[in-house]
Amino acid sequence: MESAATRLAEVDTNIARMCKIARRDRDEVTLIAVSKTHPPGRIVPLLEAGHRVFGENRVQEAQDKWPGLRADYPDVELHLIGQLQSNKAEDAVDLFDVIHSLDRPSLLKALAKAMDKAGKRVPCFVQVNIGDEDQKGGCAIPDLPAFLAKARDADIPVAGLMCLPPADIEPAPFFALLYKLAQDHGLAGLSMGMSGDYETAVQLGATHVRVGTALFGARG
Repeated sequence: MESAATRLAEVDTNIARMCKIARRDRDEVTLIAVSKTHPPGRIVPLLEAGHRVFGENRVQEAQDKWPGLRADYPDVELHLIGQLQSNKAEDAVDLFDVIHSLDRPSLLKALAKAMDKAGKRVPCFVQVNIGDEDQKGGCAIPDLPAFLAKARDADIPVAGLMCLPPADIEPAPFFALLYKLAQDHGLAGLSMGMSGDYETAVQLGATHVRVGTALFGARG
């Protein structure tokens, strides 16, 4: 079994290599270690190896795990990468530093209200339904300009765009499309790429890659 530090170094080396190919600086890419479904005992080795940026899919699971971990590692940056229910907006604003799944008007309204109540602004990536898939969340591409305008009107800091390409299809064209959409709308952030395709995503402009299996191994 490889150690957490070894796996982290391997992923970091791969990111650095793809940045070099794309003529990008390594510090342009944030590695989010996706710790969903993994208990604190699996997360601590990565923390001890020096990693500080983690992603969770569910608010409740993060509430159970991270307050204790943050007591020992207060400089952790926590990202919500899974779909967010509007009734969990307050909890998400309280717990997370960045939200990657702003995808519909009802959630926008709930997050704006929660941020106003908490007196803080949490940067959000707008999730785009890049493959136009009925079963996936995300803002439809034609609706994106109006949705971004609504987010700005609500004083929600838009960090950039996020996508989940269709499964079992070459992801590069979808990453390239998300990059173009971000450029068209003057957005710097691109949350795209997971364990199987993060190297391609980095080459095509990702600023945040969401890597779980390559760091933690297969989920039990």
